[in-house]
Amino acid sequence: MGQRDETTGFQRDVLCVLCGLDDPKGMEIQSELEEYYGSAVLHARVYQNLDSLAERGLVEKGERDSRTNYYRITDAGRDAIEDVLAWKRTYTEDVEPDTV
Repeated sequence: MGQRDETTGFQRDVLCVLCGLDDPKGMEIQSELEEYYGSAVLHARVYQNLDSLAERGLVEKGERDSRTNYYRITDAGRDAIEDVLAWKRTYTEDVEPDTV
């Protein structure tokens, strides 16, 4: 089983957010996810998933100061997202935005 098999939909969303932000804090990631989902996202859910992604080498976790961490997508994390997007395109390339 590869990384893809172990990555949840929520974790893929976290990786997508990380692709678009420069070394965000966890709260910034949480805010982006809440905007996307249109509802509250539990603080613990965000941090547990960030830790899991960091343990698997898909995210780098670093210390910004004594109280704040930053998060950065790794090359492996970026590759995982690119693989998912390529796979989705094979099934959706003919879909028009207004027809779904």
